Amino acid sequence: MSCTGGTVVEGRPIRIASTVAPITNIVANVAGNTDAVVEGLVPEGTNSHTFEPPPSAAETLEKADIIFINGLVLEEPTKDLALANLAEGATICELGTEILPESEWIFDFSFPEEGGKPNPHLWTNPPMAKDYARVVADALSERDPANAETYASNLAKFSTKVDELDAAVRAASETLPAEARKLVTYHDAYAYFAKEYDWTVVGAIQPSSFEEPTPKEIADLITQVKQEGVKAVFGSEVFPSPVLEQIGKEAGVTYIDVLRDDDLLGEPGDAEHTWMGLMRFNYVTMVEALGGDASALKALDVSDIAKDSAFYPQ
Repeated sequence: MSCTGGTVVEGRPIRIASTVAPITNIVANVAGNTDAVVEGLVPEGTNSHTFEPPPSAAETLEKADIIFINGLVLEEPTKDLALANLAEGATICELGTEILPESEWIFDFSFPEEGGKPNPHLWTNPPMAKDYARVVADALSERDPANAETYASNLAKFSTKVDELDAAVRAASETLPAEARKLVTYHDAYAYFAKEYDWTVVGAIQPSSFEEPTPKEIADLITQVKQEGVKAVFGSEVFPSPVLEQIGKEAGVTYIDVLRDDDLLGEPGDAEHTWMGLMRFNYVTMVEALGGDASALKALDVSDIAKDSAFYPQ
């Protein structure tokens, strides 16, 4: 897979396909105010790790000039379908694999090294999301040079907003003592975020098989939550977890079930239906539940930089 090369598109709009909604939104921000067409393939609220693209996705993929996926072994069925239907001169760009050397991949309970699949959730770490946008802008400028100036301008504007988010996350995190920045979640989507902002991922209840954890694993996590002094455990709005609720109850801590990994807020067209809106929502939820001040995050404008972004989700 390569994020460079491919046939230059001339005389028509460039056609772009992507996978999960946060990546699609990042791509749409870079492509905004051009005639580029962006189509997201993974429906919001779907488990991206187990998503099997429908046959209808083949039509989108075979028409695409460039396909942006996360990589790090997240979307293999979609990647396989893309490879089988890739048009001549089209390319597949694996954003995560492009920006993160294999030596820096994170493995954990949900993504054990012996399984061969690293934690793929780079987009929950703002500096890495900015790297994604840079790769997207470079790839689109090479394939669609007529709009290169707009892509560069959009990248600069988007990067400024990501830098503001980054600063707000740091400010909000600093309102919590280091020993309070501890996460227990349904699914470990915050490993790279935690490393960047000096948080600790105590554990995640979802094993690599995506089945329910064993009674021993649950008991061990309850013990760990008590020992670590965790103040809250975080579930998913998309995938409610009675097990995590049980852990919170037995450990005597608050259970909050509203985090989202890749399901944007609201509906398309809403100001908060963005990657940045999703990140702000999650970080505000975490900081406030653990006793911190999230006012720096709440002050952010999380809308897309280009209001007429050519973003057409499936």
